[in-house]
Amino acid sequence: MAAIEPLTGNRVAQVQLQRTKKEFTLICQAIAAAYPHAKQIRLVLDNLNTHTTGAFYDHLPADEAWALAQRFVFYHTPKSASWLNMIEIEFSALARLCLDCRIPTMAKLEKEVLTFFNHRSEQQVKINWLFTIDDCREKLNSKYAVVNGANTKFAKC
Repeated sequence: MAAIEPLTGNRVAQVQLQRTKKEFTLICQAIAAAYPHAKQIRLVLDNLNTHTTGAFYDHLPADEAWALAQRFVFYHTPKSASWLNMIEIEFSALARLCLDCRIPTMAKLEKEVLTFFNHRSEQQVKINWLFTIDDCREKLNSKYAVVNGANTKFAKC
């Protein structure tokens, strides 16, 4: 699991055996610790069922879960639109550059992944997002129209 701050190039990453609510809670705690002075942290997430503040309550005392939940705002990408999630772009780069062969052990995998993310964070590799609201409306118009018929006004003739 990982997070990226696209404008600064800062990254937080962890390698876990699973992607359960417990691991989601752990990565959110790491992100919160990386930004101790941030009042609010915005995360763009896919629609994995563990990506909720309810995960915090399953694995932390109620007061800690509430405090952590207050720091995060989650934005979920539409299904079949992982390309809108910048960390997915980072995972694609990781797969091409580091994971193009079989990795025999969890320790070796963790070393490869964390080295990749640490290097890119140290180099402050940023993401220059060029996708605009108009681009989004054009690309996702068919999805918008299904949700609400009034969105057909965004269709290109």
